[in-house]
Amino acid sequence: MDLPEPKLVWVTDLTVHLDPIRAMGQGRAGARRIIPIVGGTMDGPKLKGRVLDVGADWQTIFADGLAELDTRYALETHDGATIEIVNYGFRHGPQEVIAAIARGEDVAPDSYYMRTHARLETGDSRYGWVNRTLFVGVGARKEQSVLMRLYALM
Repeated sequence: MDLPEPKLVWVTDLTVHLDPIRAMGQGRAGARRIIPIVGGTMDGPKLKGRVLDVGADWQTIFADGLAELDTRYALETHDGATIEIVNYGFRHGPQEVIAAIARGEDVAPDSYYMRTHARLETGDSRYGWVNRTLFVGVGARKEQSVLMRLYALM
């Protein structure tokens, strides 16, 4: 088939600050936990601003160690637009690496898999393009934050 190859275009880097994990216990599919999102920064060629103190990551940790990431939070651009982000993904890796992350240790981001797909939405016409674009992300978990680089899928 003669179809165009998709391209990834860097949009922004997010540093998402987290409150401590709130364990919910064992759910139907695995261990459930909520991680409140309490702020952060957004800086890149297409979006700049801050992560608002609203939202959370509703995680499920499966028996095999796979973490299902299911986040919803809000961004505020440098010029005052509010953008909702719904980000879904997976984190997994060697048991010793995941254990080090859980202890709050810094580990090399390429030693485990943390990938997401994101939907952004806004009512601000200056950023209407986010309503019509698919996004993917690569991330890293730190002790009290998540680092995420978002790309537009073009």
